[in-house]
Amino acid sequence: MTQIYHITTDKKQELEQELEALIEHKMPDLAKRIDEARQNGDLSENAEYHAAREDMGWAKGRVEEIKEILDNSEIIEAGDSDKIRIGSTFTATINGTERTFTIVGAQEADPMSGKISNESPIGKAFLGKKKGSKVEIVVPAGTQIYEIQKIS
Repeated sequence: MTQIYHITTDKKQELEQELEALIEHKMPDLAKRIDEARQNGDLSENAEYHAAREDMGWAKGRVEEIKEILDNSEIIEAGDSDKIRIGSTFTATINGTERTFTIVGAQEADPMSGKISNESPIGKAFLGKKKGSKVEIVVPAGTQIYEIQKIS
């Protein structure tokens, strides 16, 4: 079964730009490096050749990964809802501290900036909850209780 990747329009544009840069610039540059290194003689002891081939392998893998994501992505649409869903931004308090989170797909998760994956235990715990709900989440440090203040 094909995995569906939940991404925002910004992330889609970012991936499309990265794909274009890889195909139009990075891979031709790497091919040139490989060709130049190949002309330096014995390939078995040519570190530049092996490094360039390794970089090309990474670039080809990344191109395939980006194509897979773009071909199987579903765009997250932010919108009004009384329940937290993928794309929702909400504010919750924990231990008297207010924090803002956005539920995003795994490709965009960045916990340090408040973007939590819908696939993570914390993201899953918030999905479907309403304003005023208390969400109990068990983490390695113990149980944390969040109270949802606002959903946008």
